Amino acid sequence: MSEFFPVDQSQWLLPLASILVLLVAWLFYRRRMRATGLQHVLNEISYDRIEGLLIPDGSDGEIQIEHLLLTSHGLLIVDIKDVVGTVFGSDKMQDWTVISDNRRYTFPNPQPALIDRIAAVRHIVRQVPVAGRIVFLEGAEFKKGVPEFVADTDELRAEFFEQDRAAGKVNFEAFKPHWDLVRKHALGVDARN
Repeated sequence: MSEFFPVDQSQWLLPLASILVLLVAWLFYRRRMRATGLQHVLNEISYDRIEGLLIPDGSDGEIQIEHLLLTSHGLLIVDIKDVVGTVFGSDKMQDWTVISDNRRYTFPNPQPALIDRIAAVRHIVRQVPVAGRIVFLEGAEFKKGVPEFVADTDELRAEFFEQDRAAGKVNFEAFKPHWDLVRKHALGVDARN
């Protein structure tokens, strides 16, 4: 047995520790690349962006918005879901389930919260289109159909990217006063340009 596990632990601990460090670095790199891809898409489709926005919800409360983007199509609320595996969810289900390898877990249907966020922004800016998307990052797969408001980064880019930036700038200028109104109502802002 000692030929498989040397008595001197330094002979096998160092290679094992090196493998673990490489594995953790690889996992960190993959996660970072997924986030970087998302940030790139958000930058491509937006003229301005606010992260971590807290606004009045219209009912004497507050609501938090993860990402609010000013696009050539209007204002866009983006909620991010970073899950890996097959997602089972629908418009009418209260909880959605993720199954991956040997793990299974549920999370609340994110659509009602997104609808509340859209309503809160529309309460502030009534004459501007306000849309919302729940973006699932790479690694999530819907095999039984994709629920309303759900997209991946490619679909988000295809729907909101403006090929003609000059034409998009005209819409941007028209939406800018409404964007400024949202900023004025913001209770906590981390602005990203």
